[in-house]
Amino acid sequence: QVQLVESGGGLVQAGGSLRLSCAASRSTFSINAMAWYRQAPGKERELVARIRIGGSTSYADFVEGRFTISRDNAKNTVYLQMNYLKPEDTAVYFCYAYLDGYNYWGQGTQVTVSS
Repeated sequence: QVQLVESGGGLVQAGGSLRLSCAASRSTFSINAMAWYRQAPGKERELVARIRIGGSTSYADFVEGRFTISRDNAKNTVYLQMNYLKPEDTAVYFCYAYLDGYNYWGQGTQVTVSS
């Protein structure tokens, strides 16, 4: 099992930056894959970025090079650096982990981008 705790959300103006953190209760080195999802009001949850155990990353098309996912195994933490934020990036951002055939989710952190 793994518990995930997100932090770093907040209110930012369009064009600004935020860095989200996801602290895991166990070594991220052993977690098959971790990711960030987001869910805006009235919309389905969608994948933002994923990082696999070998370090490979992938991003949703809407990221357009603005976000970077990274993992610090020494701190058991996954980050999402978000730059050039847009109002349409406003959503609750969730940390996700896939471990031993199970899916785990954090509680989410709110990101609000004002125009």
